[in-house]
Amino acid sequence: MAVLDATPPASVLIKEAIKLKKGSAEPHRDKVASISRAQLQQIAETKMNDLNANDIDAAMLIIEGTARSMGVTVS
Repeated sequence: MAVLDATPPASVLIKEAIKLKKGSAEPHRDKVASISRAQLQQIAETKMNDLNANDIDAAMLIIEGTARSMGVTVS
C-alpha cells in the first residue's frame, strides 16, 4: 500500500499559524482568535493539492470556512 504525501488537516495548520491550542466549543458564539488574509492564503497554498478547488481564491474560501467553524474570525 502506497503512502500518500498529504498535508496536515487545515485545522491543524490554522492552529499553528495563530498559536492556538484548540478551537471554540461554540464557534457561532465564542470567538477565540483572529487570522489574517495573508495567513489564510499561505495555508491555502499549502493545502491546494488536497483541496477540491480550481484556484487559490476558492481554496482560501474553503480554509476560511474551516477557520470560522473553529471560532476564528478572518480579518
